[in-house]
Amino acid sequence: MPRAGLSTDRLVAAAADLADEAGFDQVTLSALARRFGVKDASLYAHVRGLDDLRTRLALRAGGELIDRIAEAVAGRTGKDALAAFAGAYREYALTHPGRYAATQIRLDPTRIAGSPAVRRTAEVTYGLLRAYGLQEPDLTDAVRLLRSTFHGFCALEATGSFTAPRDLEASWNQAIEALHITLTNWPRAR
Repeated sequence: MPRAGLSTDRLVAAAADLADEAGFDQVTLSALARRFGVKDASLYAHVRGLDDLRTRLALRAGGELIDRIAEAVAGRTGKDALAAFAGAYREYALTHPGRYAATQIRLDPTRIAGSPAVRRTAEVTYGLLRAYGLQEPDLTDAVRLLRSTFHGFCALEATGSFTAPRDLEASWNQAIEALHITLTNWPRAR
């Protein structure tokens, strides 16, 4: 019987907090059980195991991320929308490093099929890129370019790997400008 007060949602929320505090790799069933003062086995009434917990955490974090991006992008187009999208992405990645790391794991496609967060991510991202006149297969290529750029910049920034004296905000803004120019002048697939 489930312990009073424990629920799947509370476990995933605690896992998200633990990820931000200690790192995504430190999210384990044992660590969560200690947080709740229960035995590991008690958690199996709420999650099927560590993979299930991490998948739920990834979907929760992905939902949080796209909600922030969608709010930032609302009512904007073109370069303004791109800058808002990028800014919300970066802010989330830097302020929630463990949750952000969860959004980068490979998930079983059968587990995420029909996920509202995944669907909303596609809608917002593809909506931004369609405003640049892109269609498939260019949309997929552009999504990969944006994700690679944003993730790479955020990952390097988070580890303090940018050591050149150039102002980091200036570099970020220049990257957004370069992406805008690239998207505006996208080489169309044949």
